[in-house]
Amino acid sequence: MVVVLNGKKVELADDVQNVRALLASYQLQEKIVVVEQNGVIIDRTRYEEAPIMDGDRIEIVHFVGGG
Repeated sequence: MVVVLNGKKVELADDVQNVRALLASYQLQEKIVVVEQNGVIIDRTRYEEAPIMDGDRIEIVHFVGGG
């Protein structure tokens, strides 16, 4: 399936069916990201329940410490 991820078209592996699997495929820790899917921020507790569909627009914001 193809989604728009952070503004770029990306083809996802067949096993990426939800937000949790998407984050795992990019080796991102759930505690330090915010995910927006089709204009809606997904609550971290619902990543497993949030299906990814062909054509979805997904934004992942990754927080980095420092100063």
